[in-house]
Amino acid sequence: MIRTTELLTRNPSDRIQVLDADGHVVTPELVPDLDDETFIAIYRDMQFCRRFDERIISLQRQGRLGTYSSLAGQEGAQIGSTYALADEDVISYQYREHGAVVARGFPWEYLLYWAGDEHGNAALADKNILPLNITIGDHLPHVVGMAWAAKLKNDDHVTVAHFGDGATSEGDFHEALNFAGVFDVPAVFICNNNQWAISVPTKRQTASATFAQKAHAYGFEGVQVDGMDPLAMYAVTDAARKKATQPTDGRPRPTLIEAIQYRFGAHTTADDPSVYRDQADVERWRQRDPLSRFESFLRNTDRLDDDEISRIDSEIENTLANLIEPVEEHDANPDEMFDYTFAEPTGRLRDQREYLDSLRTTYGDEALLQEK
Repeated sequence: MIRTTELLTRNPSDRIQVLDADGHVVTPELVPDLDDETFIAIYRDMQFCRRFDERIISLQRQGRLGTYSSLAGQEGAQIGSTYALADEDVISYQYREHGAVVARGFPWEYLLYWAGDEHGNAALADKNILPLNITIGDHLPHVVGMAWAAKLKNDDHVTVAHFGDGATSEGDFHEALNFAGVFDVPAVFICNNNQWAISVPTKRQTASATFAQKAHAYGFEGVQVDGMDPLAMYAVTDAARKKATQPTDGRPRPTLIEAIQYRFGAHTTADDPSVYRDQADVERWRQRDPLSRFESFLRNTDRLDDDEISRIDSEIENTLANLIEPVEEHDANPDEMFDYTFAEPTGRLRDQREYLDSLRTTYGDEALLQEK
């Protein structure tokens, strides 16, 4: 069995993999020691993410939800890493890692955010997930601060940050990692390298051979992983968590995980990826689809069959139907957008509220909601 210290001290250019593109085990010593129910649960959540993605994009195209960021192709990294965490571990994510929410028990209120209601973010607090973050990379210093606070309070949990490769070009990334290395905070940084930061390719994002090696400049380990392999992501995240909470030398250490994967769809529903990338590249990456390779692994190990897949499909369809209905029946209060912006309203905020009131007087609440 490979020890935690050995797994995380490899050369950052040595990509860790458990399953090949066809779902065959290539590193048996890294297969997690999980029961069959947990393996099936991981598969179910990955399938749910893909179907959720398709459904939400369809609803957005119909004008029933707002702009949405697709996760298709990245299910393995998000689900695999979250299953390796404890329930008390805090997750802070960018805006594409819906899989982390799914793995923690998907609250229907999460969809309210994509309908323009911030109550969708508030619903995540009970899952130990911080609000969705749109501003690139600015959540990273907050993650480090929370991890440092946990260390000072002797809390036995880690704080996990998800972000894209584009965030590594932000100052917040470097400040956060430098602080994490100096103060030995129990944090795990997961860089979801999906090859594109909107239309900017990885080769234009950094001159480093890997993103993982950037951790070395700040005094801790960085490791590169096949992000489309959920078992590899589980193994590495589990090792990183143990290094942060159960250090052999009494010194908790952070880890930077670079998850190599590919965004199958557009950056958001407002993007046209055909303008900047070749469809042939997309098809090549689809040969590594995390869903099909994990399904092959489960079938090959007699954990999954057609009957179980059919049962899972029906369960997912019912769950999605039950999620969407209460969102569309929910009535948001437009006044709330003015209540929490500042402690004291500014002149401009008062003017905007008065303008909304004038529209309400002229057209009524129902017309405003329809316009939304």
